[in-house]
Amino acid sequence: MIATLTLNPTIDGAAQAEVVKPMHKIRTFDEHYYPGGGGLNVARVINELGGESYALYLAGGATGGVLQELIEQARVRAERFSISGSTRISHAIYERSTNLEFRFVPQGPEVSESDCEVVLRALQTLDCKYLVASGSLPRGLRSDIYAIIGAICLSRGIKLVLDSSGDALRHGIGGGVHLAKPSLGELETLVGRRLATAAEQETAAQAIVRDNGLDMLALTLGRDGAMLVTPEKTVMHAAPKINAQSAVGAGDSFLAAMTVRLAAGDAPEAAFLYGMAAGAATALTPGTSLCKRSDVERLYAELRARSEG
Repeated sequence: MIATLTLNPTIDGAAQAEVVKPMHKIRTFDEHYYPGGGGLNVARVINELGGESYALYLAGGATGGVLQELIEQARVRAERFSISGSTRISHAIYERSTNLEFRFVPQGPEVSESDCEVVLRALQTLDCKYLVASGSLPRGLRSDIYAIIGAICLSRGIKLVLDSSGDALRHGIGGGVHLAKPSLGELETLVGRRLATAAEQETAAQAIVRDNGLDMLALTLGRDGAMLVTPEKTVMHAAPKINAQSAVGAGDSFLAAMTVRLAAGDAPEAAFLYGMAAGAATALTPGTSLCKRSDVERLYAELRARSEG
């Protein structure tokens, strides 16, 4: 089983509009709502790809009940930890006249240390092979919470997969992480400088792997593909050529697919390619929809053929 942790989940709404204009009432259509936030997206994709997930998440208020209902509808096995604040609602609007997407992502509720203590106690008895801790931290939590979670995972023999940003990533990445998956922007924030070339990106990623004892780091580069860095080598692949509809959830899908294949015993590079296929497959879907397994398998076959050719 692969467990996921979402400390700042969201109800992900998506809709379309002909034109988005300021100071006007925007009429939307084709509305959809999904359980969102890094770890919940990861859990949904794990299930889609035939894996077994168990999602732990914080939620509260009237919107917390709606989120729980959406999780149940998505058939994700989950455990909710209640908080006093209300779960946030994010929204993505696709403007048909320009093919542009507008994303509105609120901060979310404030969470107390005592709220998180309940989660930490649950992790100390969690029975899983991998834990994917993914997403931003809610207001009120200490920025080294992922380092604390990493220590728990080390003590229990759980492989921690981390996908976050800012101080949460900075403090957490040295805490016994098996796999980290920053985007280019997150990596640049981590090292404090712009990384304009592939060589600069590789050097920075190699230093992070070496200095923090990571088993591997997967750097996602959007349309430019992705880079896998281990203590032994670096591998870079171009992204599949697709007609992208939305970027929402692509990174979470990448992480879910790569973790599924690592947990199944695949070599890191094969798992990495499967992750790339899932990220691209999600970009094919509109709004907050995630990947379809058939698209993932098709794109994975293309990536394998290209890498072997």
